[in-house]
Amino acid sequence: MLTQILTAKQVHQKIRRLAYQIYENHFEESEVVLVGIENTGLQLAYLLQQEIQAISPLKARLCSLKLDKTSPLSQPIQISEDVANLAHKSLILIDDVLNSGKTMFYAFKPFFEIPIKRLQTLVLVNRDNKLFPINPDYVGYSLATTLQNHVSVVLDEESKLGVYLR
Repeated sequence: MLTQILTAKQVHQKIRRLAYQIYENHFEESEVVLVGIENTGLQLAYLLQQEIQAISPLKARLCSLKLDKTSPLSQPIQISEDVANLAHKSLILIDDVLNSGKTMFYAFKPFFEIPIKRLQTLVLVNRDNKLFPINPDYVGYSLATTLQNHVSVVLDEESKLGVYLR
């Protein structure tokens, strides 16, 4: 059975609130880099970028990160731009749902190779089923679930936009 947890309107409200929080924490900076974990994390990063630019003068640069979520060490992690271009920048690593923390944990790896100013994390939904030591800095919605539940975030179809629990 599929249950809608957040409607399209609520998702947009969460994204707007997250954009304000990012701006409040980075208002003295000229730029912040939003690193979206493909696929839905990148879609969320894009929506955040649009919202940040609508509400503030802060430049929000978008970057994508791709890794194998089921077996993160099986393939190299790919970033859409040269990691050296991210040196001395404030980065926000973004994903749609934080469940065990495994994806976010392994997504940190490329950033160990460069000096960065700041690295924060953002998720739309935090499930609190931690197996890895990841506590997101920005959370749209916290949800207590069982390990058997599945949370789906739909950001690419306006007619179905929302967060769903199965």
